Amino acid sequence: MKVGIIGGGGIVGSSAGFALQLGGIVHEIVIVDANPELADGQALDMLHGTAAIADQSIHSGGYEHLTDADVICITAGLRRKPDESRLALINRNVVLFRSILGEIKAKGHRPDAIVLVVSNPVDILTYLAEKELGLSRGRVIGLGTLLDTLRFRSLLAMSLRAPATQLQAMILGEHGDSMVPVWSSASVAGLPLEKYPGFTHKLGEEVFQRARTSGAEMIKKKTGAGFAVGVSIAEVIHAVALDSKRILPVSTVQNGCYGLRDVAISVPTVVGRAGAERTLEVDLWPKEVQGLKRSAAVLQETLGQVL
Repeated sequence: MKVGIIGGGGIVGSSAGFALQLGGIVHEIVIVDANPELADGQALDMLHGTAAIADQSIHSGGYEHLTDADVICITAGLRRKPDESRLALINRNVVLFRSILGEIKAKGHRPDAIVLVVSNPVDILTYLAEKELGLSRGRVIGLGTLLDTLRFRSLLAMSLRAPATQLQAMILGEHGDSMVPVWSSASVAGLPLEKYPGFTHKLGEEVFQRARTSGAEMIKKKTGAGFAVGVSIAEVIHAVALDSKRILPVSTVQNGCYGLRDVAISVPTVVGRAGAERTLEVDLWPKEVQGLKRSAAVLQETLGQVL
């Protein structure tokens, strides 16, 4: 599988490239960046490690090197300026993102390519990519709340001294302030989370709030998240590469799941070689469904302001 990473010179894109390299599943990685020298440096740094990991082709390139890519991952984006409103940042990123989509269309891409949107605001930009690229349904995927879900699980596991890989809990909705924790199905090794030793509703809410604000915490402490985002990106791309039918909380334009339409938002989604192959409308508590619909309303309001 060949993967192109647009914005691969930055911390998110390079972390994604490194996570994919360590996975040893993707055979070719192309780093594309507005700064060609940085892209070449990142690719060369990864290339130097291939002898210890797997036989992979890792190199920098331009949009013309993405025409035969199986997956195009877009991580490029702008950061908020001092005193800049969230909406102003969204508008600037929409302008940048449209220019990226224009380059992809101008140079061409495989009709069966998967486009993975990571740039923020991810749900807004996923919707935009779906509408402008003309790919068949399911082939545009936003990273959505997958990163939030991994943060949520890891922080809960740490608080409960439980094995993180056996803790199951999902966050749905917007990748943003209106995200929705799904407590109704949360568990540890199949045991209901609410009955697990040490768990209280107060602890759960504190952990969720930390997960919800982890992006701001990463910006404050190290200018932004990188490693965990890279792991999240690799999880989606590996699900595509291996056709593993993983159920992941990723963002796609909805067509009726939970009554949601014409908005990109995260719901449980089966991810395989064809991309987002289907969504799963599992039973949720009524307040969780209400939260999901509120989250969709927030996104649709923002869409109305910027598109």
